[in-house]
Amino acid sequence: MAKTAKKTAKPAAKKTKRAGSSDWREATLARVRALIEAADPDAVEEAKWKKVTRPAGVPTWSHDGVICTGETYKDYVKLTFAQGAALKDPSRLFNAGFAGGTRRAIDIREGDKINETALKALIREAVALNSARAGARPRAQKRSRR
Repeated sequence: MAKTAKKTAKPAAKKTKRAGSSDWREATLARVRALIEAADPDAVEEAKWKKVTRPAGVPTWSHDGVICTGETYKDYVKLTFAQGAALKDPSRLFNAGFAGGTRRAIDIREGDKINETALKALIREAVALNSARAGARPRAQKRSRR
């Protein structure tokens, strides 16, 4: 019986350890969420790309198109900007995702300090780019049947 008690106690300890280690990631994602809302109160957050390994989906912020996504991984929180390559990044926030031609990402690791002013500026620029592109898109015209 003593062995059974130990087996039961061990998984609970591991579960607590995992929950504790994910706290900084969830806190970081919550901070990013607040910064996005402050930078663009009209941004809409949705959970997209739900799957078995991510039943809650990926938080995705949009305004006239996707601004960015926020994903938590074991060692970092990743913010991926859909049109990041087209954005000016004078503060050099982008530190990942340079292999692709369009997207750019920011990996935030435990203990990293977020440059909140620069991140909000980047979000506003992404929204402005999306809005400019949305305004430039030709409207689909309905075909009349004759």
